[in-house]
Order: sequence, then C-alpha cells, then structure tokens
Amino acid sequence: MTTMLASDLPLPTIGRGKVRDIYAVGDDRVLLLTTDRISAFDVVMAETIPMKGMVLTQISAWWFRQLEGVVPHHMISADADDIIRQVPALRHHRAEIAGRAMLCRRTHVFPIECVIRGYLSGSAWKEYAARGTLAGEQLPPGLAESAKLEPAIFSPATKAETGHDENIAVAHMRKILGPEVTHTLESMTRAVYMLGETVSRDRGIIIADTKFEFGRDGDSRIILIDEVMTPDSSRFWAADAYTPGRPQPSFDKQPLRDYLDAERSAGRWSGDAPPPPLPASVVDATSSRYLEAYRRITGADLG
Repeated sequence: MTTMLASDLPLPTIGRGKVRDIYAVGDDRVLLLTTDRISAFDVVMAETIPMKGMVLTQISAWWFRQLEGVVPHHMISADADDIIRQVPALRHHRAEIAGRAMLCRRTHVFPIECVIRGYLSGSAWKEYAARGTLAGEQLPPGLAESAKLEPAIFSPATKAETGHDENIAVAHMRKILGPEVTHTLESMTRAVYMLGETVSRDRGIIIADTKFEFGRDGDSRIILIDEVMTPDSSRFWAADAYTPGRPQPSFDKQPLRDYLDAERSAGRWSGDAPPPPLPASVVDATSSRYLEAYRRITGADLG
C-alpha cells in the first residue's frame, strides 16, 4: 500500500506541519494536503501510517457536511476531480491529492486552540488529580478519572510552535482576543461539539474531548477551519467499553503511544528525537484504529 511522507505540488508552499502540507491557491484559498506522517509526544516518527492522511481528510470533510447550517466553515471541496477543475495546475497530480487534499478558504487564524472537554481525561485529569483545578480554575471535588462533565467545559489553550499547548483560563483568552470574539468562539465550539457528540454516540463512539481552530475570512466572518473531530484532534472512546474511574481504550494513536511508553520505561528511548523504529505490528495496529474510527463515524469503509 502506497503511503505519503511528504508532498511536492506545483503550488506555492505556505508551510509544513507535523502532518499537513499547506499550499497557497491564489490570495484567498489554500490547499491542505494531509500526509501519512504521525507524531507522538511532540516527536514525528520516521515511519508513515497507511491511510491515515485520507482518514483525517475524509472524516473532516464528512463532519463539515454535517455542520452545514450549524457554523460556517472553510471547506470548499475534498473531491480530487472537483479540486482539479478549480485548480488546473494539479491536473497531473490526481494520484497525489486523491482522498487526502482539501481546498479551503484562506483565513487569518486566531492564535487559540478551542478545546472542549465532555469528560475528565488526559492533561485535564492530571491537573485535577493534583490540584482540583483546570487551567487554575476550581472544579467540583470528588470527580473520578474519565468522569462525564456536565456541562462540558470550554478549556482554551495557547498554540505552541514547539512542545505542548498550554491550557489557559477563559479570562486570559478574553485578554488576547477580546470578549466579543471569545464569546463567539466558545458558542461555536459548543455548537459543533454538541452535534458531534450526539452523532458519534449514536455510532458507538464517545468524543471525550476535542479541539477546534477558527479564523476570520476575507469577508470578516469567523469560520471553523483545519480538521474537525478526527482521531488526531479528539479523544475517541468506545461507548460500549466506557467505565469511569480509569483510562479508556481509544480509537487513535494509542498503540503507538503504548509502544513508545514501553521503550521509554525500558530506557531505550529518551523521549526526544530521533524516535525509535516502529515495528510493523505497531504501524498496522495504528492504521487499523484510524480506519475503524472512520468506519464507525461515517458508516462507510475507506478505500
């Protein structure tokens, strides 16, 4: 099976992230090309994960279609033939973009990750267990790990160029963006999560938490951008296995994290780049998790 580590398209390059290659299409559009790169603990692995880029692009496209009429968003098209019609320079690159490219409106991106937590897990659980707080704000006492939070907690974070994003209080977000924009972003975040959590639960998946990005387009509209409720941006749990009071099995890169944790515990990896080589079993298990998440959410098989 062919995988993609990096792309090389005949368009101006805006940047390359851990997973996505971003190209300019004129002044008002961008092409997001999702590779099969994978990172864990802020380190990009040398190996690629088959189908991962297609899963991330096509889950996002599926969600954007569900969100029509709920919030405005940046997707123009995720269909390769339609993209080529709109961007003729890509006509000889169909195989490269098929399934993994999305043509989008270009925006000025807000420098905040809009995280929403429906369940107490991950970094939020670690802070709560240590201090009873989230981003320094007090939470009710006596909550268990993976407990459902009612209502869900809007928990913004600053974007980090390197290392981990940092959870911040909503009051801090207001100082950065102003009260009006902060209110709009929180309202849009809650609307998207409410739809996503309801739809996913009906398909046997709990979205424990997720993060969104927003930008302002050329018409000054605030719109939803980037990826939406994917295994990379969200914590997906199997609804039929959910049991509060412990960590939950998840539909994401957990096989990769487990392997790296074992390598670090055994003293074979420092936690920094370069990462250890990944066994084929870990690559295959991680790919299967992504494909299963796509199948459960969309009701269709990919590829």
